Amino acid sequence: MRHRKAGRKLNRDSSHREAMLCNMLNSLVKNERIQTTFGRAKELQKIADKAVTLAKKNTTASISQLTKIVKSDREEVITKLLKEIGPRFASRDGGYTRIIKVGFRRGDAAPTVIIEYLSADEPAKKAKKKKTVKKEAPVVEAAPVVETPAVEEAPKAEEVKEEPKSE
Repeated sequence: MRHRKAGRKLNRDSSHREAMLCNMLNSLVKNERIQTTFGRAKELQKIADKAVTLAKKNTTASISQLTKIVKSDREEVITKLLKEIGPRFASRDGGYTRIIKVGFRRGDAAPTVIIEYLSADEPAKKAKKKKTVKKEAPVVEAAPVVETPAVEEAPKAEEVKEEPKSE
C-alpha cells in the first residue's frame, strides 16, 4: 500500500529523479516551453508553479529557497524568474503553467505533452458557480369532468331465473 507517498517515481531513484526535474525546470524557465511525457510534466508543474510563487515574493528568504530548487545555471534561471516571470504573474494566484496533450511518442507510445508558462495577457479562469434553479411543478389544468351514463350491468347468475324445460 502506498499510503501517504505523494508524487511519481518515474522509474528512477530519488537523486536521479531530483536532478532530472531540476534540469527540466531550467529548460522550462529558459525556453518557457518544453515537450516531455505526461507524468514528467505533471511532476514538473508542481515545481515550476512553486518556483514562480517564490519569485513573486522576491524576498531574501524566497531567493534562498529558489537556490535550493534550482541546482545548475542558478544565476541565469533565478534572474529570469525574478525579473521576467515573477512580475508577469503578479496579479495571478496560481496556475502559471499549462499542459497541452500532443500525442503519443513513436517508439514506446508514451503520451507526450507540451508544458509552457502562460502569457501575461491570459485571464485566470474564474470558478463557475452552479446556478440553483427551483423547478416548479408544471401547472396542469384540470380537464373538465364529463359524466358518462352508467352502463347497465348484466344480471348476475343468481338472479337469472331459468324456467325448467318440460318435455
